[in-house]
Amino acid sequence: MGKQPLLPVSEARSRILASLHPTRIERVALSHALGRVLAEEVIARRTQPPADLSAMDGYAVKAEDVTSVPVRLKIVGEVPAGGAYGEELKAGEAVRIFTGAPLPHGADSIVIQEDTERDGDVVTVKESVARGHYVRPMGLDFRTGDAGLPAGRKLSPADIAFAAAMNQPLLSAHKRPVIAFFSTGDELVPPGTEPGPNQIISANNDGLTALILEAGGEPLDLGIVPDSIDAIRKAAERARGADMLVTLGGASVGEHDLVREALAPSGLDIDFWKIAMRPGKPLMYGRLGDLPLLGLPGNPVSALVCATLFLKPAIARLQGVEAAQPFTLARLGTPLPANGIREDYIRATLDHVPDELPLATPNAIQDSSMLSVLSRAGCLVVRAPQAAPAQAGDIVTVLPLRA
Repeated sequence: MGKQPLLPVSEARSRILASLHPTRIERVALSHALGRVLAEEVIARRTQPPADLSAMDGYAVKAEDVTSVPVRLKIVGEVPAGGAYGEELKAGEAVRIFTGAPLPHGADSIVIQEDTERDGDVVTVKESVARGHYVRPMGLDFRTGDAGLPAGRKLSPADIAFAAAMNQPLLSAHKRPVIAFFSTGDELVPPGTEPGPNQIISANNDGLTALILEAGGEPLDLGIVPDSIDAIRKAAERARGADMLVTLGGASVGEHDLVREALAPSGLDIDFWKIAMRPGKPLMYGRLGDLPLLGLPGNPVSALVCATLFLKPAIARLQGVEAAQPFTLARLGTPLPANGIREDYIRATLDHVPDELPLATPNAIQDSSMLSVLSRAGCLVVRAPQAAPAQAGDIVTVLPLRA
């Protein structure tokens, strides 16, 4: 393969994203649309409210009839939600009305029931109201033909309720990208297994499954694959039809790192395989025929950090979203020494400070084998290559890991 210079993180990410295209568009029922990304804007098929509606329980009146109070009005009807009063409201009349019911023709205001006193077919209004009081006017929320939700939006529960109100039972969304992946290593056994001598529990498959789901993808776990060229080749064959293949481990420079050797006869075309990053230097990207392939480090912390920086934006891109990662600023909680030649992503807690930037406190030990540290971390402190020493209180760039 030859010696390759270390690629900057930003360039590696740009090259990955530039090589990807959004998945196909499909029609999705509202009940299955949460977290999907809209491929087309959603247009209202109705006006909401469809008429002037009462916002409270009370009496529909003419405002001019209640300018001087108390005043007695004749009750000429009653309108529940879903009902209607078919006559024109005349001067001196009122209609008992409930929340969500349409105003009678001629009525322009609602007097809430707490400001009235009823005696048979007569209601005494004790508080005057202005025209439009407690009335939801027709089209207050939206009108037929309005553009309600834009293309590229990741759908929230409120968005789905909005689409339902617009009378859109199906939405055009990008297919969830299927991300196939497998871990390599004779030493790995799945959780729940009693490890044998020299074996360890594999954490990568379950961690990556969760990250893919969180990012909106569909995980296809191909399991743990032995350090065998034939086994790796067969595992990759099972990824055909996926939108991306991710390998975990096996892409470094050791004689047991076999992914490149195993997949070269199948047409593996490597774009890059080393990046100037810590943790995660041995990161590979290329194509296996038409299938994008991302090779993550086998170390579980390195794998998850790299997946956060590269796989999550890739999944967004596959869904048609140009998702910038949410880098922000924080104050450093402890000093840091000068950085080396690689961009460093330091696991740190992130604490809210009233009226100030949050406080990012790096863990004292940054060993990339320590999942406990990553689990506790609220952010990654980003240190540029060759960064000078930093002092407590300095402003630093961080990548939050939690909402």
